[in-house]
Amino acid sequence: MVAAGLLLLLADLWTPAEHKRKLGYAAATVVLLILAWSLRYSGDTVQYAFNNMYVLDGLALFFKRFFLLAAAIVLLIAVEFSDRIETGIAEYYALTLFALAGMMFTASANDFSMLFVSVELITVTFYILTSFQRNRLVSLEAGVKYLILGGLSSAFMVYGIALVFGTSGKMNFNLIAPMAGELEGNRLFLLGILLVLVGLGFKIAAFPVQMWAPDVYQGSPIPTTAFLAVGSKAAGFALVLRVLFTAVPAITAHWTTFLVVIAIITMLYGNLCAIPQRNLKRLLGYSSIANAGYLLMGVAALSEAGRSAILYYLGGYLFTVLGAFIVICLVTRKMESEDVSALAGLNQRSPLLATTLALAMVSLAGIPPLAGFFGKFLLLKAVVENGPANHAYYWLVGAAIVGVVISIYYYFGVVRAIYWSKDAPDLSPIPISLPIRIALYVCAAGMLYLGLYPNTVVNAASQAVAVLSR
Repeated sequence: MVAAGLLLLLADLWTPAEHKRKLGYAAATVVLLILAWSLRYSGDTVQYAFNNMYVLDGLALFFKRFFLLAAAIVLLIAVEFSDRIETGIAEYYALTLFALAGMMFTASANDFSMLFVSVELITVTFYILTSFQRNRLVSLEAGVKYLILGGLSSAFMVYGIALVFGTSGKMNFNLIAPMAGELEGNRLFLLGILLVLVGLGFKIAAFPVQMWAPDVYQGSPIPTTAFLAVGSKAAGFALVLRVLFTAVPAITAHWTTFLVVIAIITMLYGNLCAIPQRNLKRLLGYSSIANAGYLLMGVAALSEAGRSAILYYLGGYLFTVLGAFIVICLVTRKMESEDVSALAGLNQRSPLLATTLALAMVSLAGIPPLAGFFGKFLLLKAVVENGPANHAYYWLVGAAIVGVVISIYYYFGVVRAIYWSKDAPDLSPIPISLPIRIALYVCAAGMLYLGLYPNTVVNAASQAVAVLSR
């Protein structure tokens, strides 16, 4: 993937200006070819490299394929968005590939040094991607906010890693795990793990480091926002699972209440703050925070069922959110506004776009038979199963149900704007290119398939997370 990014930069030198946007199709094709090549591997045998810093197992393969599929769709969105980027579209594609490489490294991180390097590769790349529209003040503002808060979270993380190494003398997850029980009473070690989680919490937009998400989502170019919402969040959860259940499982077992509280605050904050939002990208920013809270339910469950539910939920989230961003990209192409009112009359302008966005909102709200419903069901089921052992889980279930009820209001506000808004300023048809049309069909089919036939992905997720219980 790194080589593909470098070759893309070289190809840019000899590509005529009028054909540069087509390099995005070439990049997406390479990503899909690598995705197809990855299917040769089963992940049944755990393999290590670079002094056990890098691991290739079922969990790593699941996330790598997830990132590859997400990146391919994001690159197609970027091609459609290219007319709104004045210069450097090939660099934009290459930076997307470099961010993808960082995400693929996170999937295989088995060492704190590998964790930090992979996270920084993602974060530094997104510093540029968020502010890529240099002619827009709001994009530059988003880049500065992401830079300042991202640098702060990185500082927390690297200081936490220093404390972990200083107290344990180890950086490798497999070597720290046997020592975690003995270091349970060491406050410096616990502080180090906590600071690492603060840094990872920034990536997944979880409380108390979630403030950046709405502003950055609103100001960033639409393909960047889409990749942040799906790829960066999934990378954060891949590392959270590795750290909590591979490196320090003995300590994680005693942090149930802490994880429950963080999940409750995160989901309620996201849902409540989304209610008054009119900007579509900002609304999805708060929705992203709420969904981080739902995903943290699977972490708080401290069970294999909870971890499996996280992977399934992320699979449905990929198709749902990317489908929504494709529609937003096309609808707002000739408009400065990203307000919900821009969707007025969309059902008449393009039934395909209207249906895809409506399905995405219904799925995010958790309405059957779409992927979002079954994902929330699996997370709630994993939490309820542990309720008799710890009554805090019942509070978590109650908060999740309240969050779902709240979310129905603002998600269906978008659906209402699509189908029942009376003031449509423009009813001209929206042109849709063939690659984007295919991407829309894939996203819609993914939402429906995962909701109607979940067993395939549920089984794959269960096999992937089995490595965390070894």
